[in-house]
Amino acid sequence: MGIADTDSYVKWAAALLGTLPDEAGELIVLDTPLVVSDAQLETALAGSGLDRSRVRRAAFDELAELVADADAVLVAARGPLVRVVAREVAQLEPRPVIVTGLPGISVPATWLALHFRRQCDLFVLHAHREVREFARLAEERGIAQRFGLARLPFAAGGTPSGQPARGGTDLVFAAQAIVPRAREDRELVARILVDAAKLDPSRRVVVKLRGCAGEQQTHAERDAYPDLIAELGDVPPNLVFSTEPMGEALDRAEGLVTVSSTAAIEAIARGVPVIVLDTFGVSRRLINVVFEGSGLFGGEDDVIARSFRMPRAEWLRDSYFHDTADDDWSEQLAGLVAQRRAGALAPRPPYRRWGGRARDAWERRLALGDADRTVSGAVAYAIGVPIRSVLRFTRRMRRRLGAAVSAAGARGVLDA
Repeated sequence: MGIADTDSYVKWAAALLGTLPDEAGELIVLDTPLVVSDAQLETALAGSGLDRSRVRRAAFDELAELVADADAVLVAARGPLVRVVAREVAQLEPRPVIVTGLPGISVPATWLALHFRRQCDLFVLHAHREVREFARLAEERGIAQRFGLARLPFAAGGTPSGQPARGGTDLVFAAQAIVPRAREDRELVARILVDAAKLDPSRRVVVKLRGCAGEQQTHAERDAYPDLIAELGDVPPNLVFSTEPMGEALDRAEGLVTVSSTAAIEAIARGVPVIVLDTFGVSRRLINVVFEGSGLFGGEDDVIARSFRMPRAEWLRDSYFHDTADDDWSEQLAGLVAQRRAGALAPRPPYRRWGGRARDAWERRLALGDADRTVSGAVAYAIGVPIRSVLRFTRRMRRRLGAAVSAAGARGVLDA
């Protein structure tokens, strides 16, 4: 059984479950504040290999009954929700194997990604580099975690040849909610796309959106591209917006432009060349350090001129295009399921923390929002919000005081 809620996680979970044999997978779309709309759900399922009849919506209080007979549960969600769902599933007797993962580019590895998923038995990643970085971080942080390797399901069938595919004419831009984040940077991207469309009115520039206005996404978006582009005025008719599945957009693409989207991996798998826009730099914050050495970086002039690139072979092997014979996630999963059926699956207790059941209720309320209808959640939220405000204010004051003391000490040294 898979459990997911937001657009990117539903797409990833459906595609991963769709790779399992004999219709082994089913998907629960969990009701949360960021749950996909019906339109987003259909888009996410397109081409996944998971039949629509094996997908259903459910509330959190239905989960225990729905997954009670499952051998394994894939928890595909943002970290805070994984923590809450994994805790619920781990309480079942006998409990299922708990699997988790991230839906795309996961470099750089982050402590929070590990921390929220530490009660899961298997953490699925998609590149040798990702496995190395997460394993190193887990060792440094003292977190016992098992990692499994799987080709990204959206790119599982692709083997880049080094030659671009022929036939497409669209420049497809993969819009992201938080990269880049600053409004002025997003305005610059909007101007670049308009300029690219004006340079050649015979070819389209397609801004591929994650959803329609009002639909939720995995990450909250401010300064959406339709608004920014409309504000520029004089928008050429060959610049269009699309919420179709990424695979369909790439079928008509001459090339893809992104700052750091996993869509770049989908494009490469299809032989569609790419520009990874480096106008704003290369950094962990931009989630584009994984493209170092790929040969895909380009600036705004390259986008306007449609100077797309194909990746270097040496980068491919370590970054998402390893030999599928290296994939071991399903083998590890089978081993864990065998342990479960033999009654030998090791327990995965929650990490030690203060607060007990009140803390559990608080975390559940934060993850589920209004979809948490429990009294304990409402009480924990009513008490916890003012406490959190006080704690945040105290931390800010301590930081300011520390900065003031450091500055005073520095001035004393200079005076001396």
